[in-house]
Amino acid sequence: MELTKLGYKIKPMAPTAEQLGLRAVQIGLISERDLRAAWAELGTKNVDLQTFTQLLIRKELLTNYQIKRLEDGATTRFFFGDYKVLYLVGRGTFARVYRAVSKTGEVVAIKVLRTKYNDNPDSCMQFEREGELGKSLQHPNIVSIKDVYSQGNVHFIAMEFIEGQSLREFINIRKKLTAEEAIPIMRDIAAGLQFAFEHGMTHRDLKLTNVMITSRGVAKLADFGFATVDQSLQNDDPTADIPNPRTLDYAGLERVTNVLKDDTRSDIYFAGCIYYHLLCGEPPLYETKDRLERTNPSRFTNVPPLQDKDASIPLPICMIVNKAMALDVRKRYQTPGEMLRDIKLLEKQIKDNPGKSLDPSILRVNRPAMIEHSIMVVERDDKLREVFRDALKKMGYRVLVTADAERAIERFYQDKNVADCILLNAQNIGEEAVRVFNEVRQLDQENHFIPAVLLLAKNQKFWSEMSEQDDYRVVVQMPVTMKQLALVLTKLLSKKFK
Repeated sequence: MELTKLGYKIKPMAPTAEQLGLRAVQIGLISERDLRAAWAELGTKNVDLQTFTQLLIRKELLTNYQIKRLEDGATTRFFFGDYKVLYLVGRGTFARVYRAVSKTGEVVAIKVLRTKYNDNPDSCMQFEREGELGKSLQHPNIVSIKDVYSQGNVHFIAMEFIEGQSLREFINIRKKLTAEEAIPIMRDIAAGLQFAFEHGMTHRDLKLTNVMITSRGVAKLADFGFATVDQSLQNDDPTADIPNPRTLDYAGLERVTNVLKDDTRSDIYFAGCIYYHLLCGEPPLYETKDRLERTNPSRFTNVPPLQDKDASIPLPICMIVNKAMALDVRKRYQTPGEMLRDIKLLEKQIKDNPGKSLDPSILRVNRPAMIEHSIMVVERDDKLREVFRDALKKMGYRVLVTADAERAIERFYQDKNVADCILLNAQNIGEEAVRVFNEVRQLDQENHFIPAVLLLAKNQKFWSEMSEQDDYRVVVQMPVTMKQLALVLTKLLSKKFK
């Protein structure tokens, strides 16, 4: 009986030096000219395999990873598109990551979807979509995506290769950082999050391993959006109450705080967790592999205050961490930009007054709690009214709803402070929504503007030209996600209350 049938793997016979060189040329790893030069340097082809491969490695013609696969008889997956694989960097639950080089010599990281997911068209489409979305996030503090490839059974994303280490590796060595050392890292994290927020994206898997520290000390956020892909790939039951492990922490927080899935304030909370860990050397959320424990509300409500963990941490920094991690989302930083502002203020204080105590009076954390902004929603469909009401309330807004566009504008004439913004869905209201949208401008007074958002269905695009748009009145074309709508509202209200 054959050994393979008994479950034994038979290791292929090692090739000779000449056979391995020929394989490398046939696959395209090296050129015939390079191979001839190697033989010429050795003076003979009659050399042992180790001597030959050491020469190829020394001349940087092949890597140890490539040689090992050639010795094992592999003939595929040395190339992905126009990128040549140099070696394996790491294995993830849904993808493998390789260091590779392009035809132009640029070193990149290649994230390749694992073979077992290639037969799932929805998974492949989502992997590609998240990659394309990530390409728009070109920022110094975000690992940039350079190329997205999805054809046949090959799906990969080419990204900027970071010469450095993850923040987890960094802190495992350093244990904890001083206030001065942690500030530039948190400044970079907040800057990357703010840029993504301005482009309608949240990270949704912010943790130490997804922050890369370059050899020059710059922090870069990695894996934007891929927590969603990972959850889609691994979760056979999309209605399951307990989500994929990769997003368990976010799911637990969202249950405690009653916010929507893609609320940017959840990213802010976990940025605060990172800051906490850097300063005291311990994570604020106790670590466990138990799925139910990970989402237990007590895990979030019983976090020891940072100042209790280490009394030597300056009070203003504790205040920033506490605000970022506030369980009441209305008391948390509302955008990463707000957190970034406070971090920069402290950074400037430290630079201008080295060795002196930090002054907390200039920080945003000392301002009164956020005033709850109100949105008037004009929607005729009963079910959609409830959808808007629930979603906007979870975003932290006070919500007024009405089915009558005429009644809505009358209420503004009676009291211009009845709501801070009006949202009209023309999909079910029709042209009357456009007329009311245009009439809102008449309510403007000096230093008092009423922001308005007009939602148009696909077959209503022609009404966009009839709509009087400006800095405070915008038209949004359906379909639109609540995350995108939240971004529009945040921008309009920030202008109104600037």
